[in-house]
Amino acid sequence: MTVDVLLTGGVVHTLDPAVPAADSLAIRDGRVAWAGLLADAPHAVRDAAQVVDLAGRTVVPGFIDAHNHVRLGSDAACAQLAGASTMAEVGERLARWQAEHPEAAWVEAEGYAYAGLADGAHPTAAQLDALVPDRPAVVFSYDVHTLWLNTPALQALGVARVSTPLAQPDRADLPFGTAELDADGRPTGFVADFAVKGLARAGMRALADLGLPWAHPERQYDRLLSSLDHAVACGITTVVEPQNSPDDVPLFLRARAEGRLRSRVVLAMFHPRGTTEADRAEFAGLARTHADDRLRVGPLKLYIDDVVEPHTAALHAPYANEPGHRGDTYYPPEEFAELVTRLDADGFQLFVHATGDRGITTVLDAVQRAREVNGPRDVRHQVVHVECVRPADLPRFAELGVVACMQPRHASPEIAGPGHAWAEAIGPDRWHQAWPLRSLAEHGAVLALSSDWNVAEMEPMIGLQCAVTRAPLSGGAPWLPEEALDVETALRGYTLGSAYAVHSEHDRGSLAPGKLADLAVLSDDPLSCPAGALAKIDVLETWVGGEPVHRAPQVGPAQPLLVSSPTCTSTFPR
Repeated sequence: MTVDVLLTGGVVHTLDPAVPAADSLAIRDGRVAWAGLLADAPHAVRDAAQVVDLAGRTVVPGFIDAHNHVRLGSDAACAQLAGASTMAEVGERLARWQAEHPEAAWVEAEGYAYAGLADGAHPTAAQLDALVPDRPAVVFSYDVHTLWLNTPALQALGVARVSTPLAQPDRADLPFGTAELDADGRPTGFVADFAVKGLARAGMRALADLGLPWAHPERQYDRLLSSLDHAVACGITTVVEPQNSPDDVPLFLRARAEGRLRSRVVLAMFHPRGTTEADRAEFAGLARTHADDRLRVGPLKLYIDDVVEPHTAALHAPYANEPGHRGDTYYPPEEFAELVTRLDADGFQLFVHATGDRGITTVLDAVQRAREVNGPRDVRHQVVHVECVRPADLPRFAELGVVACMQPRHASPEIAGPGHAWAEAIGPDRWHQAWPLRSLAEHGAVLALSSDWNVAEMEPMIGLQCAVTRAPLSGGAPWLPEEALDVETALRGYTLGSAYAVHSEHDRGSLAPGKLADLAVLSDDPLSCPAGALAKIDVLETWVGGEPVHRAPQVGPAQPLLVSSPTCTSTFPR
């Protein structure tokens, strides 16, 4: 056996039970050749062609972000509203952006978190007109599930000309969402269901045709490149992009051709209501065409409900601050069960967005029906987000083989806790159901942890800290600490659990011999540092397939990283 590279002199967490302790890792032909203590290493490992001195740093398997919208990303051309907690601050940021971009035909902003509103109220065009009166303005909510439009934008996007459906006098369908209407049938400026309609193939085409700059393919490509660069800087070696149409695949192929697809990518195709057999045949064709370990098309993304904050998630009992309203599912339960059964029989793996407890129950019921009709098989359907789970459904994940794809950062008290829109909508009687990470793990569910970028920060170390502390990122009292995970379980959720979730545990997720040499070099050891300091750990290097694809600037010059003589080592600055 010859060895190409030996990393040694640090702490190596392989997550391989056969190698519980290691200080060195050997790589050959892009895969792990050996891991263990250097004192026990065979001569071929000691005689590696290239040696890297870790200088005490820590190596972990490359992070696998199980739900990361790299194609949506964070748009540098938009005004940024994250952290704006009042309507006045929203106005200040929009005014500053307009002063800096006087030539812009549109005002586009992202990151709005329903600030300045009370009791679940929705923002209105009149409120935005007061901030942006003279040109179209579109504000994306922080979760990209709703739009807030001013009057010129309502006109430009054709929302002012909608007709009121008789069955639903308070809403009107659009190609890119559902417009809320006032008592007189006029659009209020609030558009729900954007993630379900606007991010679908027809919705994006409609927005581009209507002239919204955000929807232009070049803007999409810019967002993709920025997010891909950020992913490798975060130590993410596999990205699962959960919602795409066939129109989006060329963006990833272009990035690959231009050398910008440094992380591996798994693409799920979006299956909105109205998807046809021809669409599904197109999805299957793309899966056959793109099936290597760098770019793979395969799963399907569906929605059963929407989100809690604007009261569009489906709950078993009414919202605490809107009595009588439980939210809706996008499909009647029987219809959804039939759809899941059909897609399961066709061999598709499903990622189903579900945040409310009734939405989650509906998905589990549908998977149970599919298993009863089609027989059990190793398909690993996912419930994505899993924000509010009734206790009776906790054991069903493991029983049905359903993966819980969750985002620990979403559960942070300063985002969703008491006094914030999520907790107030759910109400104290159901807080114990919020993001039950530990309960699901104890019931045997596979956890696939993720960021949901750009809804939250992409950095896995931030997610790890939130999973382990259930406390504000800056410190303070935890919310529901009984649902916190231990560090190793959380780390497995960001590596092996997420690999399992996309049928890839055979070649990634741990640093076992024969697996891809995808890894991250960290400034500190997450298994021994204080829980409240996990987010401060830096990713110093990211390796994919045995090659370094990112090096943090503070580490030093990127080249030469490695040297050719085993007697002369490349060393991290101490």
